[in-house]
Amino acid sequence: AIMSLSNAHHISKEEWESHNKMLLEPLAVNDSEVFSIIKKEKHRQTYGLELIASENFASRAVLEALGSCMNNKYSEGYPGQRYYGGTEHIDELERLCQKRALEAYSLDSEKWGVNVQPYSGSPANFAVYTAVVEPHGRIMGLDLPDGGHLTHGFMTEKKKISATSIFFESMPYKVHPETGYIDYDRLQENARLFHPKLIIAGTSCYSRNLDYARLKQIANENGAYLMGDMAHISGLVAAGVVPSPFEHCDIVTTTTHKTLRGCRAGLIFYRKGVQNVDAKGKETLYNLESLINQAVFPGLQGGPHNHAIAGVAVALKQAMTPEFKAYQLQVLANCRALSSALIDHGYKIVTGGSDNHLILLDLRSKGTDGGRAEKVLEACAIACNKNTCPGDKSALRPSGLRFGSPALTSRGLVENDFRKVAEFIHRGIELTVEVQKSLDPKATLKAFVQALSQVEKFQQRVAEIRVEVEAFAGQFPMPGLPEL
Repeated sequence: AIMSLSNAHHISKEEWESHNKMLLEPLAVNDSEVFSIIKKEKHRQTYGLELIASENFASRAVLEALGSCMNNKYSEGYPGQRYYGGTEHIDELERLCQKRALEAYSLDSEKWGVNVQPYSGSPANFAVYTAVVEPHGRIMGLDLPDGGHLTHGFMTEKKKISATSIFFESMPYKVHPETGYIDYDRLQENARLFHPKLIIAGTSCYSRNLDYARLKQIANENGAYLMGDMAHISGLVAAGVVPSPFEHCDIVTTTTHKTLRGCRAGLIFYRKGVQNVDAKGKETLYNLESLINQAVFPGLQGGPHNHAIAGVAVALKQAMTPEFKAYQLQVLANCRALSSALIDHGYKIVTGGSDNHLILLDLRSKGTDGGRAEKVLEACAIACNKNTCPGDKSALRPSGLRFGSPALTSRGLVENDFRKVAEFIHRGIELTVEVQKSLDPKATLKAFVQALSQVEKFQQRVAEIRVEVEAFAGQFPMPGLPEL
């Protein structure tokens, strides 16, 4: 039965005041449990060494925009064409973000457009595939074990892992197992056989610059689009310190929270205007704008995250400053210093060095692997990630560790500091080998972790390193909101 109006509950003045008070309470008061977890994470970030190549520390201004009232507004559609009312300021914000995105990468608005609504890099990539590659159409990207990304079409002989490989037909290209460099000749040969609709020029763990001109040549030979995924290097590209994918690519996607140092979101850049001119002088125009915009919304997403768009806009403004370029130059210098110091300690770096913000450490010559070393370094307050190296037989026991310099550079570390970081890494890996030697050669990772955490002499070694790491890391300022 429908409750009559006479029986409806009438909220009391006290209840209403309590409700309104709840809406105005700070997090520390309103939800102390969540606040406590956030504070612990802030402590970990402040007193640890963050070396994960895909992570960075956003500025206070970016985080303030991200936590703003822009979170409250629905705005399905695009500026001037929304499905909700009250979006005049959202339109203004989105247009500003688009303008800044083009300016940050020195792009002519007559030749390039940008969609700033993707929630992250993975949805951005999938939107591109949806837009320009028909179902079960063919794509080629760098293989995940060789430094590519899941969204570039990863699959194994037993299973299609990425949704990209499920809905599209993917064929990977590879690096040379000895040099670690991309084998462009083999890519060209395989592309002639596979006839891809789209080739992806992008990486997740590759320390060298891409040859975009060669990749464009291969794409043209097959009538394929060339898509650059610059997620890892977008800040370096904006600063002009590494080659830009925009010169040769038809489409460029990126995340916004890695070297660009914004909040978590994605961007899709697409060419506009004349695509080609035939022998008779007839022009063919790009039609990417409508295809990509329709794929993002309404194809794959609902309302955009306007608070994230606000944060991205702030980050893009910061990316156009002299200070940002100086920061990116320091990112490169710090990565080279870390690589050189680890080589001096006797470690092998895949490709022998780095052109960008990351390196891949190959531990096979040390008799250990990335999974075990990652656990030890994490216990010592050093965050990195295990990673496959060229020639690895199993992704379950990868041989390498991936290190990146952006996050710690944001905290003010310079070359000498990164040489000190290399010392900490070396001590952690030495301990890894020592723990491993104490166990049966066939011991599992679980048994390794148990020994590390339960054997007193290993616990003492971890504690010694961790105390030094935390004292070292705690010297440097942490960007962001001081209260959180």
